Amino acid sequence: MNFDFSDESRLLRDQARRFLAERCPPTLVRAALDAPPPEVAALWGDIAGLGWLGAGLPEAHGGAGLGAEAVCVLAEELGRALAPVPFLSGICLAAEAIARAGSPAQQALWLPCLAAGEVRAAPALAAGAGEPGPRAIRAVLRAGTIDGEAWPVPDGMDAAAFVVAALDQDVPVLALVEASGPGVERSHLATIDPSLPHARVTFRAAPAAILPAARGWAAIAAILDRAAVPAAFAAVGGATAALERAVAYAKERHAFGRPIGSFQAIKHKLADVYVAVELARSNAWYACWALEADAGALPLAAATAKVSADTAFFHAAKENIQTHGGIGFTWEADGHLFYRRAQLLAHAIGGPRFWKERTVAALETTNAA
Repeated sequence: MNFDFSDESRLLRDQARRFLAERCPPTLVRAALDAPPPEVAALWGDIAGLGWLGAGLPEAHGGAGLGAEAVCVLAEELGRALAPVPFLSGICLAAEAIARAGSPAQQALWLPCLAAGEVRAAPALAAGAGEPGPRAIRAVLRAGTIDGEAWPVPDGMDAAAFVVAALDQDVPVLALVEASGPGVERSHLATIDPSLPHARVTFRAAPAAILPAARGWAAIAAILDRAAVPAAFAAVGGATAALERAVAYAKERHAFGRPIGSFQAIKHKLADVYVAVELARSNAWYACWALEADAGALPLAAATAKVSADTAFFHAAKENIQTHGGIGFTWEADGHLFYRRAQLLAHAIGGPRFWKERTVAALETTNAA
């Protein structure tokens, strides 16, 4: 069985890599640490124009219907470029939730706009970072309105709609809340990677519409599983780029008349990073197959891919800084850009403990079958 990308997906990958190399250099990512420059909004608009935002969405609602494989390819390349755009949160999670669990009317209203990049949606799933779940939900749904708060909410300051996790008579549900509606307040929230802004969102009797097929934590967790796969690919892309930078520097930097990459202290640790990245890539490919096939193996495959990719990205980002020596720790070097993104991705859509526990639970379920 071949889990590698198809020829069409490879062409898409090459196109995306060329485009992002030109339009999303490290200087743009660095500039976005202070405040998103106009070039970031232009980049998002051009990505929408290329059809990337609707790649996995159904054609009936303005998408391209290319499937999960295309989404994973794009996520990897956006992760490789550290692109400061809300593709994972807005498309792979919020839009995916509407596509999978929304009513026909909700899908017809929101998906074409999201695919075209005309509006953005953001997931507001918990109050606090780390382990999403019923106990982390601080929003309550009563009589069609939501009270409570959610944080950190990715792209929360610019989103036109929120996909909110709330308790409806103690049952977790997902509901749509328009950001411009009454009872919605939001404030900027500082994170380790300001290039992907987050917010704290408060709801006070905010009108809400339930996504009919997202009732119960199991239904919400299934959507998280689907979002975890492209998130894993984004981490693999970032890890690959960090490793390539470390290797390139180890070849050109000389000490004692030799490239530092010839010393065991350098080449052995970079070999370890390579093994971790390739293991993560293999897990991500298998998870992509499970997502594309909607296989029963998806919960285990998604959790394994997420844990493996986040671990590899952190390892690669750390060793990239170390390989560059003293300059690697400076603001002028780009190593901290990868380190920031690795830390942020590792806590997006649930932290490391959440996905490790989900891996164990999926293994127990598989072994008991």
